[in-house]
Amino acid sequence: MSDQPTSVFTPGSIGEPEPTKTRPTRRPLEWNAGTDAGLLLLRFAIGGTFVAHGMQKVFGLWGGPGIGGFARVLDGFGFRETLALSWATGITELVAGAFVVLGVGTPLAAAGLVAVMLNVVLLKLGAGGGFFATDPRGVELEAVLGLGAAALVLTGAGHIALERGRTWNRRPAPWGVLAMIIGVAAGLLVFFLLRSPVPVAP
Repeated sequence: MSDQPTSVFTPGSIGEPEPTKTRPTRRPLEWNAGTDAGLLLLRFAIGGTFVAHGMQKVFGLWGGPGIGGFARVLDGFGFRETLALSWATGITELVAGAFVVLGVGTPLAAAGLVAVMLNVVLLKLGAGGGFFATDPRGVELEAVLGLGAAALVLTGAGHIALERGRTWNRRPAPWGVLAMIIGVAAGLLVFFLLRSPVPVAP
């Protein structure tokens, strides 16, 4: 017989799995205070700008046209029922903008603002406008405001809001998609049903 052992055992090796190399687990992406603060700032920027525009249309403040002046602008774009549409646009910007700032019914309020900006973008592009604000018919500002409102439709207001704890605040995605469909549909209906095409000026 050989004097060499048939197997080698090390203390503590029986029944113990071999050690494996593991990477440190990354911290999962979670909702945090920074997200809430960022959404609050976005709500103030988007909603506050719409409130100011609504004040211009409804009350004629800060060099705004007022209801009558805005109705004449809509006449020039070929809209019908311009006085009622002027009131509807001004009130939507004023009330929905305030709701977005406060965080009240945010998905639907922001969707109303998307509908308004969708009309403005379609009008300016249809009139031969470009993107940048250096063009009088450029859609740069309207696109930023509309996309910012669309972002709030989908994200909700966050935790720093009066609607905190509501169903649409806790589950913003499905409610946001529904509100977005309503807002886009409303904007397109106004654009195509209440307007006659206007020839583009050379």
